[in-house]
Amino acid sequence: MNQAPLLVIFRLDTQRYGLELSGVERVIRAVEVTPLPSAPFIVLGVIDLGGRILPVLNLRRRLRLPEREILPGDQFVVAHTTSRTVVLVVDEALEVIDHEHGDLIESHEITPGLEYVQGIVQLKDGLVFIHDLESFLSSDEGRRLDSALLRSQA
Repeated sequence: MNQAPLLVIFRLDTQRYGLELSGVERVIRAVEVTPLPSAPFIVLGVIDLGGRILPVLNLRRRLRLPEREILPGDQFVVAHTTSRTVVLVVDEALEVIDHEHGDLIESHEITPGLEYVQGIVQLKDGLVFIHDLESFLSSDEGRRLDSALLRSQA
């Protein structure tokens, strides 16, 4: 029997979200973000993390949540997809949990076209939306981001 993946749970406002732990590199304190001209709308800018220039993605814009400035108490989740490493701005990283496969409801079972969500885990104290980081950037956004990163290094 396959073990259910571990999930990193974080909060935006009062809603909890998660990513599979295998895709998370680390959680760090929020730092100043340098704007990246010509980047897609959901890219706030970039940070230098140990000599790596990483794009910072605005989950609030992607999920159509009210915008707010990055606060000193916010955190960044450094995560990777098969093609890139990205930084996600979160209000707070909460915990790492494991769950049984039966607890995960895949997004297509809820409603077709539920973008950026791999599924929902029902916990005793509420729901956690699990992000599909692979689909977070469209192919066009990925190309535009790559182009903006290249121009910034020139």
